[in-house]
Amino acid sequence: MAIDISLKNLDAAFPADFTEEQKAKAKTLFLKTLSLEAHRFYDGKMQTVPKCGVYGFNWFNVWYTPGVSKISTTIRDNNDESFALSNRGNLVGVVSDSTRVLGDGDCTPPGGLGVMEGKAMLMKYLGGVDATALCVDSRGKDGKNDPDKIIEFVKMVQHSFGAINLEDISQPNCFKVLDELRDSCDIPVWHDDAQGTACITLAGLINALKLAGKKIGDVKIVLLGAGAANTTIARLIIADGGDPAKMVMFDTKGGLHLGREDIKKDARNYRKWELCEKTNPKKIDSIPEAMKGADVLIALSTPGPDTVKREWVRSMAAKSIVFVCANPVPEIWPYAAKEEGAFIVATGRGDFPNQVNNSVCFPGILKGALLVRAKKITDGMAIRCSHSIADFSEKRGITSDDIIAKMDETEVFAVEAADVAMQAIAEGVARVQMTWDQVHAQAKADIAASRKLADDLMAAGHIAKPPVEMLEKAMAAAIAAVR
Repeated sequence: MAIDISLKNLDAAFPADFTEEQKAKAKTLFLKTLSLEAHRFYDGKMQTVPKCGVYGFNWFNVWYTPGVSKISTTIRDNNDESFALSNRGNLVGVVSDSTRVLGDGDCTPPGGLGVMEGKAMLMKYLGGVDATALCVDSRGKDGKNDPDKIIEFVKMVQHSFGAINLEDISQPNCFKVLDELRDSCDIPVWHDDAQGTACITLAGLINALKLAGKKIGDVKIVLLGAGAANTTIARLIIADGGDPAKMVMFDTKGGLHLGREDIKKDARNYRKWELCEKTNPKKIDSIPEAMKGADVLIALSTPGPDTVKREWVRSMAAKSIVFVCANPVPEIWPYAAKEEGAFIVATGRGDFPNQVNNSVCFPGILKGALLVRAKKITDGMAIRCSHSIADFSEKRGITSDDIIAKMDETEVFAVEAADVAMQAIAEGVARVQMTWDQVHAQAKADIAASRKLADDLMAAGHIAKPPVEMLEKAMAAAIAAVR
């Protein structure tokens, strides 16, 4: 059982008699097992390395005392100098209380470290952005998670960072945390689960609709799941021309509409209530009813593969678009949705066609915001990023199995950084004025430098190659479990 260290062509490692469903299940088990062993092998994913040189003993007096005193007083007199005289201008704090980690729920504060380090790794390698994981305990004396504790923490720590990336905070706390910090902080506060997922989903939808020959204002859209991601997706779709009267969203209790007094009564659910007021005027409470004739399904709900039923997909309109993005297992296997007539199927996973994953979005949008030292990331900047990704992808060519750029397309991150930076300047939230070409060139150079650093560390052996036996053992275990 030969497995390439690049993990390409995993399907070839499975037995020839495996069905598509068995392959999908085995892939998931293999990736989870390998992830555990690889993290143990490396002791995590991130480390700290200096960006300055030590050319002799006296350089310690430059980088530290007495020379560094001049840095302290310069920043004291003009706090904006901190972006240029420290790593703050290219540093993101990835903040989480780990109460909603992927599809695994509350994993305790340190349980989110794997995801937050992963976010930091992607920012560095894909966007040339430094980041550090900050998993915090938001529980109050009553044992309940208190959003005000996260808000206070970020307000206190913001002066060390150029931006904050919120991650894996359960709803409804996540809404209050984001909205209050966007208003009160003087740096961008970005909730990647919500805004990042919405941004990349809109990008994928734009191109899927182009291929289907449909317009965003004409299509009937069903959204399954009403968490931070899907509610923000709905909000951005509406802001970009979607018709709320043609949209139906479901949470665990039914459709969102004006009859949902349970949502209205809970002030913490204000984002969901806004959608109750705008969408689903017919007050549809049945998913099968909503799915009949629907053009688009966007599901971010319970990991499947049977959350979305085959017959629901079968009842959709011609050239239907199905986004099933639950992690780690989509709400319906892509092959099953295709068998029931779906024209385009997307998931959040990279081992299936059409990965709709915020990893194509957040490194670029944060890089653009950091380069012009933006004070916030607006909805306009997020929508501009969506169109930037969609336009870039269309120019290089799109098909029903390839609707948006992938993580290995380096240029997309520099392009979206430049587009987002221009939007920040246009909206008056940038501290620094730059041209599109300047941002693009700087982002491209920083990304290239980050990748070369990783390549050099691997080539020199400072990052050891995992043993092939680790991969083979994980694959053997996955195959045995599925059989």
